[in-house]
Amino acid sequence: MDESLRKPGGSTPAHLLRRTVAALGPERSHRARVSARAVIGIGLAVAGCAGAGLPLQATVAGGLVALLALFTVADPTARAQARTTALLPAVGVPVLALAAFLHGQPPARDAAFLAVVFAGVYARRWGPRGNALGIFAFMQFFAAQFLGTEPDRLLETFTAGLLALVAAALTRFVLWPIERGAAPQPAIAPVGGRGLARPTTRQAFQALAACGFALAAGQALSLDRWYWAVGAAWWIFVNTASRGETLVRGFRRVLGTVTGLAAGLLVAVPVDGAVAPTLAVVACCVFGIFYTAPLSYSWMMFFVTLMVGMLYGLLGVLHPGLLGLRLEETAVGALGAALAVALVLPVTTHAATEVWIRRAVHCVHECAREAADRLAGGSGDGPEPRVAELELLLGRVRLSVAPLVHPLSPLRARRARARQVLALLDDCARQIRGLAEAAADPAASHDARLTAACERVEAAVHRLAVPARARIAPASGAGVPVAAAAAEPPSSGDRALVHLHALEDALHQLAAPLHTHPRAAA
Repeated sequence: MDESLRKPGGSTPAHLLRRTVAALGPERSHRARVSARAVIGIGLAVAGCAGAGLPLQATVAGGLVALLALFTVADPTARAQARTTALLPAVGVPVLALAAFLHGQPPARDAAFLAVVFAGVYARRWGPRGNALGIFAFMQFFAAQFLGTEPDRLLETFTAGLLALVAAALTRFVLWPIERGAAPQPAIAPVGGRGLARPTTRQAFQALAACGFALAAGQALSLDRWYWAVGAAWWIFVNTASRGETLVRGFRRVLGTVTGLAAGLLVAVPVDGAVAPTLAVVACCVFGIFYTAPLSYSWMMFFVTLMVGMLYGLLGVLHPGLLGLRLEETAVGALGAALAVALVLPVTTHAATEVWIRRAVHCVHECAREAADRLAGGSGDGPEPRVAELELLLGRVRLSVAPLVHPLSPLRARRARARQVLALLDDCARQIRGLAEAAADPAASHDARLTAACERVEAAVHRLAVPARARIAPASGAGVPVAAAAAEPPSSGDRALVHLHALEDALHQLAAPLHTHPRAAA
């Protein structure tokens, strides 16, 4: 918890907001703090731009820059986040200038936009920083189309962007430094490969094809709002790695857009650009975007769509037909993404899921090995860093398996096996957490039974690494009678042994659903 939250007093809206979100549970409190900080940061950016006398369009551009700086920068440490934030103008300024100077030259503008699409996706190979810079570059080109930025408006747009970045950085690193002093967030290495085998390279070509289709089809629908289709296709590819993930994300984007447009008809159209209610609704939308982004892409798109409707009202161009056109353009973008992942260097859901499951199982083995080493008196760091990495890997497995467990999936047998895999991996994670707690006990001592159990866990992992088609029966003695330790509290070694036996059993059960997973494309 922030130190400032422990201090008594303070009755400003900012103090009240911070005390309110601190009263939530740990996970919800963190998301609420990040969301509230975003509202404050973007509010400061907009206020700074308006106070500097910048016109409305430049002020909107500044607010978007602040939103992107707070949303996309996700490096594991505060120092790395500050460096990435400082690099944003290095990609944003030239891209914005390029978009402005090509505004009246559609063929050159379209070619440049597609080049930015390819480069922005390809940059993801350099981790969180590359991802943030790629998204920022794309959105600067997109914003130039959204706001109709031309060369004579570049100076005021640059000024608004720099003011917004200063406001976002001030909020993030000075006024509300949530990440300061916190342990670095664990990160998982991306899937490797060379050439087209590298996921980021393959996805860059897929995004290029999807956005090319969306650009052409979007312009056939509207020469003024075609960029909506390109934006929909681009964002569908963020945080996806397989055909199934992309299709599910496209469905969720359309669903979120439909519900957001309905809210726009009920809220944005009646408000009709009135400043005070528009700013209030936009602030609520910003909070909703940041709060729901880790949980639901559909809800995030609901808030994005409603916010865009409110901004169009503020700019004086909102009408019901415009909202309907946005839905059509979004559907075109989703169709482009679906065609691209199906026809251009496709990656099946099974292939992507297999990679992440194996990495999770390997991490389980490393956690067990390091816990055993600590119980044996070793001087290593222990399993705690690996446990945090395992949580991230399990999150990536859930994302990859999501198409298989989706309620609309017609493949019932695969859905059942996918759910079984998730349940077994969750069981592995529970045993690993218990094992880590037992190993952290200062009274823990080495036990020869732990070494034997760890060896059996290692053997079970090795069997998972071999593509065997038949179910592997659990080894004899895999279970430990729970009543054996009822007479007295179990020691750390006994608790560790129980967790190791349960882990071994889960790994044996995991072998069957993992290897009998059908190879049919998702």
